[in-house]
Amino acid sequence: MRCFIPSIQIRGFLLAQEGATAIEYALIASGVSIAILGAVTTVGSTMMTIYYDKLLNLF
Repeated sequence: MRCFIPSIQIRGFLLAQEGATAIEYALIASGVSIAILGAVTTVGSTMMTIYYDKLLNLF
């Protein structure tokens, strides 16, 4: 039975690829992570503002 360890499998996948392909995958992954970070930050600050406004209106 194979053990699923993501970091080891990702490292093995990237090492098995050619150099240019691994760099392309790394660039895509970094772009996606930056987009996710931006979306989470925007949604988080918007939700914080909404909830703080509702909390202040209670008092």
